[in-house]
Amino acid sequence: MGGVSIGPTKNPNKKSDPEPHSSRLYRELAPAYRVVWPAVARRRIVENVRTLDIPPGARVLEVGVGTGISLDCYPAHATVTGVDLSDDMLDEARERIRENGWDHCSVEAMNAESLTFDDSSFDIVTSFHTISVVADPREMMREMVRVCRPGGTLLLINHFRSDNRLIARFVDSAGNLTKRLGWRTDLDLDEILAEFPIRIDDRHKSSPLSLFTVLKATVDGDKESRLS
Repeated sequence: MGGVSIGPTKNPNKKSDPEPHSSRLYRELAPAYRVVWPAVARRRIVENVRTLDIPPGARVLEVGVGTGISLDCYPAHATVTGVDLSDDMLDEARERIRENGWDHCSVEAMNAESLTFDDSSFDIVTSFHTISVVADPREMMREMVRVCRPGGTLLLINHFRSDNRLIARFVDSAGNLTKRLGWRTDLDLDEILAEFPIRIDDRHKSSPLSLFTVLKATVDGDKESRLS
């Protein structure tokens, strides 16, 4: 992959919003996150991972694995790697792996916007509710595409800017809180996807009023030339 920056130029003198794992409010709410978030997100994750029909021997990467609440969704016949920036969350994920004897799973600390894996290292790359909390969503998407092999599968679940005005207005009303947490509410999925060599296989919401979009895509075979 070429060293091309695709995000907007950053003003070094501008104070940026806090990233999620450095946000004081995020840390204060972490205990509640560990209790509430699995109940909110888990069912959606389980249902969509199952649709992947992951074959034996598949190499799977989950970007933003957190405490590992999704790790038991993956079949034991696959090799699953999870990455995250939060050491505290990764410690919980490691404990979860140890307690359940998931020898097919491992996690490590890594920046989603600068993955250290080689190109085309994985057959399937997933990410759940992470792309809206990184500093550069486009760079994260670029990295997910880069490390997924041509013909491989991407599965992304996240909230994006809604076309529904009522939903968009509701989300905007919570802007001060979400900014303090380091979450973005203005991500435009079409803009993020436009420049990447992927074919959209499925894109849907679980209900018309859902805040979350499920995206399943296949990486094109000529991705190397298009990412350079």
